[in-house]
Amino acid sequence: MTVRETMRYRGSIGQWSWVLHRITGLGVVLFLVIHVIDTSWAIFYPALYEEAIASYQSPLFTIGEFALVACVIYHAFNGLRISIFDFRPDLWKYQQRAAWYVLGASIVVLVPVFLGMGSHVIEHYSEEGVFVQGIGDVIAGQAPFIAGMVAAVIAALIIGGIWNAVVGGEEVTVSAKHQGSKLERFWWSFMRVSGLLIIPLVFGHLALAHIIQGVFDLTLMGATVAGVPVTGTALSPGVVSDIANTSLATILNGLNDTGTATEYVLERWSFLLGGMAIWRVYDILLLVLVSLHGFNGLRYVLTDYTMKYPVLRRASIVLTIIGGITLVVVGGSALLTTVEADAIHTAQESICEINPVHADYCNPGE
Repeated sequence: MTVRETMRYRGSIGQWSWVLHRITGLGVVLFLVIHVIDTSWAIFYPALYEEAIASYQSPLFTIGEFALVACVIYHAFNGLRISIFDFRPDLWKYQQRAAWYVLGASIVVLVPVFLGMGSHVIEHYSEEGVFVQGIGDVIAGQAPFIAGMVAAVIAALIIGGIWNAVVGGEEVTVSAKHQGSKLERFWWSFMRVSGLLIIPLVFGHLALAHIIQGVFDLTLMGATVAGVPVTGTALSPGVVSDIANTSLATILNGLNDTGTATEYVLERWSFLLGGMAIWRVYDILLLVLVSLHGFNGLRYVLTDYTMKYPVLRRASIVLTIIGGITLVVVGGSALLTTVEADAIHTAQESICEINPVHADYCNPGE
């Protein structure tokens, strides 16, 4: 069904749940790309990471955060519904009722979640002299992502064209598409199983990063780090001002002493439980599962609308492969690399440039 037909068709709740599942999935994939890339900057480019977090703390991204959470929760519940009916086709007669249950459950869950998120927003903007990045800077900050996506699309089109020239182009019929190879049957099963595994992981992530704490807490000086116990006292102002010459053993105390998002990531990823960096392991599992699930879902959507155009269909497949591999490699590399104290110092310099009154160490002579 084309986009135009979808908008024109007055279907039942089942039809609209299908539309919503695709729209919310696309929204989550878009956020996933931005989130994985920018979080890797905490390791590789701390200054850029601080700029990214400043953008996320803007009103524009605050609205986007609420939309993202709504997309994730609806997509998760509806995906669960799809999996249940796929494995239990005898229950298909209840699919319309189940679609309403999914919508109702999403609303029920979103009400307290939005209240929790809203409390962070109200608390932040109630503070005196709160810093808000200009809309121009926020939009300009998305240029690297847009450039990267455009480059990926161009590369996919070139490779898709070469692929089509080598093997020849044939229009794919709906019946042929759904006959399914062993590989396609594997991906069908993977989408259902991975979806079930992702739900508790992503809900846990949402709870820690959006409800217990919010994006504003990432740059709150002296704040605790969700999921990390406080193991020491706050660093003195002198130590904070000379963080580059401070040992990691001293820095790692469960508190964000510098008020930088980079230190927040350092504290979280360095926390050991039984000798294991549990949040690194958690995030690696989430990264791999969500990247493969998300980009394979994107492949389904894109190839559905390009069956009659062999070059575009093959380019769509290449694009999703590029996206999935890029995210796993970039995100995995960041998760397996240690953050050094120098990175926090670089983050301090960046955040002071963004907001000169962020902390006392931004103006040491005053």
